[in-house]
Amino acid sequence: QVQLVESGGGLVQPGGSLRLSCAASGSIFSINAMGWYRQAPGKQRELVAHITSGGSPNYIDSVKGRFTISRDNAKNTVYLQMNSLKPEDTAVYYCNARYSDYVSRYKYHGVWGQGTLVTVSS
Repeated sequence: QVQLVESGGGLVQPGGSLRLSCAASGSIFSINAMGWYRQAPGKQRELVAHITSGGSPNYIDSVKGRFTISRDNAKNTVYLQMNSLKPEDTAVYYCNARYSDYVSRYKYHGVWGQGTLVTVSS
């Protein structure tokens, strides 16, 4: 069974920075895409940033220029560097990964982390 464990959330003032980490563990053959989503109170979960296995990133418009997604394939870990944070970035941030295991190496499954809370407030 594959698990994602997130860390790095917390309380930060507007204009501040945080770095989220998400490490995958378990019986992993390969990991394809990885991404960060967020869900603010009363809102639907939305994709924030996405990175392919080759390292190509994509972002939603509201975080472009402020957030940077990266990954360390050797560690099965994805990161989200968040700079110039705004109150509207407040949300629970979830990591997602598409992986294959040793049983069926070319069939991909999706897995979610438990979420980490980011609060941007003065």
